Amino acid sequence: MKKNKRDNEKISARSLKSLSIIYVITPTYARLEQKAELTRLSHTLLHVPNIHWIVIEDSPEKTVLVQNFLNRTRIHSTHLYVATPSEYKMKRTDPHSLKPRGVLQRNAALDWLRENTSPYDDGVVYFADDDNAYSLQLFEEMRNTTKVSIWPVGLAAALRYERPKVTNGKVTGWYTYYKPDRPFATDMAGFAINLNLIHQHPEAKFSNIFAAGSQESTFLTLFHLTLDDLEPKANMCSEVLVWHTRTEKSKTPYEEAMVKLYGADAYPNIEV
Repeated sequence: MKKNKRDNEKISARSLKSLSIIYVITPTYARLEQKAELTRLSHTLLHVPNIHWIVIEDSPEKTVLVQNFLNRTRIHSTHLYVATPSEYKMKRTDPHSLKPRGVLQRNAALDWLRENTSPYDDGVVYFADDDNAYSLQLFEEMRNTTKVSIWPVGLAAALRYERPKVTNGKVTGWYTYYKPDRPFATDMAGFAINLNLIHQHPEAKFSNIFAAGSQESTFLTLFHLTLDDLEPKANMCSEVLVWHTRTEKSKTPYEEAMVKLYGADAYPNIEV
């Protein structure tokens, strides 16, 4: 029995090595909900074999909160940081789609990949925001991406779902209300790219001059793709495996009152 168990463990280790690495890129920024959302995403990623989580803070330096959080996870990760200039930063009261977010952070992750992986490495790159919800099936479907795989995103673009239109196994257009004439009218959560393409096109990056809502399409055009290059997943784009959820902003109007009542020294400084 013991010999069979050891043999099974060896086979399992070999099988794991044969899987393409999924590089999950997650921009993040300081807010009351940050740790809660990173925790939720990490619990999903813990169930995905052979991944490398690249977490990039919108900050002039690494924060203690994110550093400690990543040190406690059992996920192979890289921790980066880059601050968004003030003129491109969203204010808390701004409409959600006023400015693009996570631009420099995603670019920092792309730079890291180009510097720390080889064009011959077997890998897939996926942009996973920390406030979305993900099915485990999604990661297994994207793992064999040849160029760019694509699928629907639930609760996106003020619709129940946004999706590629597929005819005879090929993407032929887009089911979306917002600018349906975009070359690639998809959400950031709706596609994955083969690592080799990232190396082939070092000029392919995001930009703050791209309009919010057009970041994905403009980025994908830099790879000189056609619709024929897209690989429809999720049962030919008929199933939703990722949801563009958004956590309600927390309101804490009594914090200041508590400090006044009990004093700053008596009020515990607990990391939330």
